[in-house]
Amino acid sequence: MSENTSVVQSEIEIISGVAQIERWWGADATRETPLTLLIEVPHGADERAHFDALRSRLVGELPDDLHVFFHVNTDIGAWELGKQVTERLLRARPGAAALLIRCLIPRTFIDANRLEAAEDKLGAGGMTAGVAPYVEDAQDIALLVSLHRAYIARVEAAYADICGRGGLAFSPHTYGPYMLPIAKIDRDIVLALRACHEPEVRKTLAVRPEIDLLTLDAERVRHAPDGLVDALMERLTSASFLPTEASTYTLHPSTQLWRFVMAHPGQVFALEVRRDLLVKTYEPTDAMQVDADKVARVAAPIAEAILASYRREFLAATASPVGR
Repeated sequence: MSENTSVVQSEIEIISGVAQIERWWGADATRETPLTLLIEVPHGADERAHFDALRSRLVGELPDDLHVFFHVNTDIGAWELGKQVTERLLRARPGAAALLIRCLIPRTFIDANRLEAAEDKLGAGGMTAGVAPYVEDAQDIALLVSLHRAYIARVEAAYADICGRGGLAFSPHTYGPYMLPIAKIDRDIVLALRACHEPEVRKTLAVRPEIDLLTLDAERVRHAPDGLVDALMERLTSASFLPTEASTYTLHPSTQLWRFVMAHPGQVFALEVRRDLLVKTYEPTDAMQVDADKVARVAAPIAEAILASYRREFLAATASPVGR
């Protein structure tokens, strides 16, 4: 959280190897104020230390230089985006309180946004498998599934609690700027990724949308809070972005996001932001540093769109202008 803010942050809880949980209160809120905003970042394990910590616990053979896949495929910037959106919302609604959950399980090994039983064949939907197919040791799989179950149990309770009282849930994601021609995820994934990122190859790759709203299913039926998509498109465009709606990914039944969207209609939404718009220098196969000013440029119109469109319990708090 930035300095000199009117938002109170408290109670950072760590579930080792599983999740970082933060409870934030607006300046006029108390510890008894019900939580009415949920920020869930299922791909929040974006630091090399997160990868190394879990890798050291696995005993089976894994591909060499697997950290390359981690850096290419991690949602760098998503956690910072969620925090900045929260800060703006609580400045505008100082009587409100929020819960932020960051998954600490690298999706390189198991994807916290996928159903536990999701299989690699579902990669046709554009997503990696639940348990990565190169993880073959039974002991490793058991460990990963146990971590996955612990995370899902915690976020299920959070969605039920916050959305159950009319609150809003936002799940920010980030993706790389290029459509990579990777046919499948297997033990050769690192070799394939390095080939894709050769300068001459990268020049030929299609560029993804700057911001893509994950609000349509495969039948192009919209699942989002009423009015929010139009508000997001308007404000993101006014901020000089080129947003799209489900042009890269659609809501997919193999994901946890689908479950939460279906369980709490009109109260859950997600989007993808291109990582090069959030980091100082885009280096896909190496660690990257988030640029707070770039994140702020994305966070401001998202917060403004939520405030302009969401009409449930979260907006019952006292209003004041959104801080930029």
